[in-house]
Amino acid sequence: MDKIIENTEMDLNEILRVRREKLDSLKREGRNPFDMTRFDRKYTAKEILENFEDLQDKEVSLAGRIMAKRIMGKASFCHIQDGLDRIQLYVRVDEIGEDSYSEFKKFDIGDIAGITGIPFVTHMGEKSIRVKSMVLLTKSLQPLPEKFHGLKDMDLRYRQRYVDLIVNPEVKSVFITRAKIIKAIREFMSSLGYLEVETPVLHNQATNANARPFTTHHNTLDIDMYLRIELELHLKRLIVGGLDKIFEIGKVFRNEGMDTRHNPEFTLMELYEAYGDLYTMMDRAEQIYCYVADNVLGTRKIDYQGQIINVEGPWRRLTMIEAVKEYSEVDFDSFTLDDAAAKKAAKEKNVHIESHWNWGMILNAFFEEFVEKNLIQPTFIYQYPIEISPLAKRNKEKPHLTERFEFFILASEMGNAFSELNDPIDQRERLVAQAKSKFGDYEFTIDDDFINALEIGMPPTGGMGLGLERMIMLFTNSTSIRDVMFFPTMKPLD
Repeated sequence: MDKIIENTEMDLNEILRVRREKLDSLKREGRNPFDMTRFDRKYTAKEILENFEDLQDKEVSLAGRIMAKRIMGKASFCHIQDGLDRIQLYVRVDEIGEDSYSEFKKFDIGDIAGITGIPFVTHMGEKSIRVKSMVLLTKSLQPLPEKFHGLKDMDLRYRQRYVDLIVNPEVKSVFITRAKIIKAIREFMSSLGYLEVETPVLHNQATNANARPFTTHHNTLDIDMYLRIELELHLKRLIVGGLDKIFEIGKVFRNEGMDTRHNPEFTLMELYEAYGDLYTMMDRAEQIYCYVADNVLGTRKIDYQGQIINVEGPWRRLTMIEAVKEYSEVDFDSFTLDDAAAKKAAKEKNVHIESHWNWGMILNAFFEEFVEKNLIQPTFIYQYPIEISPLAKRNKEKPHLTERFEFFILASEMGNAFSELNDPIDQRERLVAQAKSKFGDYEFTIDDDFINALEIGMPPTGGMGLGLERMIMLFTNSTSIRDVMFFPTMKPLD
């Protein structure tokens, strides 16, 4: 095995040496490809293939990366790939001349070339380009992964996404779909009269105890600052300011664990609608998913890893107490706010709890233990305990519960929404309790300016946050969040 590795390293070193020698030779001849600043490309490979009959026997120009090459005496074939597709080239010495043909034979897999030629169909029936002229635009100094094995190492694929995109066409398709999804969301929100806004990424306070923030330092102001973990508080300020229907799609940062559904940096969408409530947001969630499914996939039945997920509304709606009763056979309504009875139920059902947890916290523990794993089809879970919902309004009939929902698909939380708390007195009391919590050395403080905004007066408002990577994972049949992010967070190599 050591001998094989040694030979592979020697082969690679030889390839690198030869490619650099080719570049040096081009420079000496005054034909440095890196001096090229422009190529007049008229068509992409996809445009030529889709409009082949109209373009056949007409001159076209295109450019792309050489992905395969077969030298056969005085006539050769190669394939070039651009951002959208690949097409075969037919290169003949009597078409481009002996000097140009000699240079073409020196081209390597991975080089980028500009081509002028005539579309035609080969004897084998393949749509191709008969090359009239060819120029080297970029010299590739590193070889692409070997054809039959390709780039299979997932860690390397994430680190070198640029190579992954070149050699794995299905990866490029995922990211094209991602762009279409985000575009469709923007189209839908605009159609309902929502205004897209932008709010600060850097905050001068750590104001939420539900996630650990990343911290940095502003040298000029000499203050610590924090990367945002949510978009919420600034967007609510804009609701106070009279922007009644708003949304933002932006990056947020949480200094926490990493797995197939969590990355420290991810894309969050939050939307707020004055005079709406959590039921308004339920409608919006269903509408967004259906609109995206219709316009990106053309179907509301999504095949995810062999399982059909139907996003057609209306989705199932259960209170947290109803869901826990259904899946654990424990009715928390039968001992409302009875901490002792809740702890006894936890012991009987072998649910792990902390000694200081009360009824609401134990209800949530039952939900996580028994319910989440069963929520495969789209389902709304609402009326969360107040202890875990500091920014949601209390339920009028059951003030120990809140006007909050989360919706789940494939046993994963996909969105979180509230009838937003707009009582500044109640909000301050909850934030005081929240600020007592602490992650490591990070103290979470009350955002007094946010409280001041609420005191100015915020109308009744419905708000929702959607994690877009999880949505994109569903729509692209991807099993890891890293598969839908161009450059996921990776530990540096030693």
